[in-house]
Amino acid sequence: MAATRTKTIIQAPIDKAFAYVSDPENIPEWLVNLSAIMDVTGIGVGQHYRWTYNMLGLPFEGETTVKEHVPNERLVTESTGGIPSTFTMVFEAVDGGTKLDVETTYSIPVPVLGKLAEKVVAKRMQREAELSALNIKERLEL
Repeated sequence: MAATRTKTIIQAPIDKAFAYVSDPENIPEWLVNLSAIMDVTGIGVGQHYRWTYNMLGLPFEGETTVKEHVPNERLVTESTGGIPSTFTMVFEAVDGGTKLDVETTYSIPVPVLGKLAEKVVAKRMQREAELSALNIKERLEL
């Protein structure tokens, strides 16, 4: 398992930040290389959707289920399929804004990409996580 972690201060109220990030329809706006979200069902814990993601130019498909949904505090999703992963997002109100900590653990599809690509992918995934956090910040601070 590999992991990324980002911490971001967003100059937007926590309820606005949580609502934006927890809506699957918004994910393609901020998550780098996610090309599509499809078939969203449910709300809160148990919400489910399918996705298409590109890693090093290769498309992967999978499904995500919301495992924890505590409004304005915590959101945890678990994905299966092409790139198994868990996103843990922790929200904290700070000075009228929001501190957002995101930790992602994922399995690099080594049989597809090759063992040599594993280190390259891990570095790229951290950069993409940082850019994704910046995308959230920019969208919410408009």
